[in-house]
Amino acid sequence: MNDILKRAGMGECKELYTPISTSKLVIIDTDLYDDPTQYKSLAGALQYLTITRPDLSFAVNQLCQHMHAPTVSHWEQLKRVLRYVKGTVYFSLRVRKSSSREIHAFSDSD
Repeated sequence: MNDILKRAGMGECKELYTPISTSKLVIIDTDLYDDPTQYKSLAGALQYLTITRPDLSFAVNQLCQHMHAPTVSHWEQLKRVLRYVKGTVYFSLRVRKSSSREIHAFSDSD
């Protein structure tokens, strides 16, 4: 996660606690982002991160739907997700090798 933040030049960015704005609508503009390769690279890196960070799945899926022609507002949304990652850098699912073939699952059912 820290490598992704450094690659984006956001290693020291301000932290956020939600990956998507909960208070305002995002206005999509038509101005294309000037470095779509950077957008694609970072969105792809975030996509791999969703394996151990399911809390990012929805936001990253939204970003990846615009890889063909990202706009400036899509870039702003991607930066918001990166700020969220910065604030939650120690969150993740632990995936490790097991000698047992048993499957254990936990659920919170109300």
